[in-house]
Amino acid sequence: MGQFLVRRLLLAIPALVLLSIAIFALVRVIPGDAVVARVAEGGGVVTKADEQRIREELGLDEPFVTQYFTWIRGVFTGDMGTSFWTGKPVAGEIARTFPVSLELTIFAMVIALAVAVPIGILSAIRQDTPLDYLGRFVSIMGLAVPQFWIATMTLVFLSIWFHWSPPFDYVPFNRDPRHNLLQFLIPSIILGFSLSASTMRMTRSAMLEVLREDYIRTAWAKGLQERVVITRHALKNAFIPVVTVVGSQIGHLLGGAVVVELIFGLPGMGRLTLDSIIHRDYTQVQVNVVLIGAVMIFMNLLVDISYAWLDPRIRLGKS
Repeated sequence: MGQFLVRRLLLAIPALVLLSIAIFALVRVIPGDAVVARVAEGGGVVTKADEQRIREELGLDEPFVTQYFTWIRGVFTGDMGTSFWTGKPVAGEIARTFPVSLELTIFAMVIALAVAVPIGILSAIRQDTPLDYLGRFVSIMGLAVPQFWIATMTLVFLSIWFHWSPPFDYVPFNRDPRHNLLQFLIPSIILGFSLSASTMRMTRSAMLEVLREDYIRTAWAKGLQERVVITRHALKNAFIPVVTVVGSQIGHLLGGAVVVELIFGLPGMGRLTLDSIIHRDYTQVQVNVVLIGAVMIFMNLLVDISYAWLDPRIRLGKS
């Protein structure tokens, strides 16, 4: 296990380096100019002299390679740079938005797993019954209906029928727990419902595959109760592909819940990244994407480690 962890961590280094180079190049080739966007924010007219002066201030007059190594050196020394758009430290913006996305991710995943896993298991055990058809219908709806439509219709329904809507001004949990939980309640349910669809289908298909294995037939032949067969023999092996799906969803939520964050006024990482792209804020976009990539790599590492716990036949330290 120790050798496996060291090997995966060493492999993560070139992956992050390649990601940083790719995003550093991509943000500079998208249409638009950071200098023009910055001057236009103030309603000014860009002259050649102003453009050159701002480029020198932002370091954009340097060669590409010089810019990259200057930025990456700052990241390693704790200086992630200053936002082109807000003029604030990039690290401060991440510290402000990352906890919001993390809280939303945790709540959404708890709801998704609480819904998807039991329904997926029951749907597999009771295959081709009304319960199975209902679960499959719900999962298809979760995959087919876009999140922005569900979020908008939910707000309309709550406003018209109950004359209530969740608060839209973000307050941290440590300042006002009730206000914070009310604001996260509806977006967490919406994201959880969307995420539960794929998890539910994966749980069902994995359980069906495991239930057809020989050792499960042997357990039935021994006269074991259904609860014992499912919980002690089937669940662990069925959870291996489910864990893979859940791990990828967590990384996606940290930066991919931008639509829900916009609709419900949550100042999260996805919203910050979108705003930074619109304003050509190179420094902020670079750090955000690399951070999300690092979280994805870390989640993949946890998923691989969980394989050894779920299935003792897997030995991560050996080929």
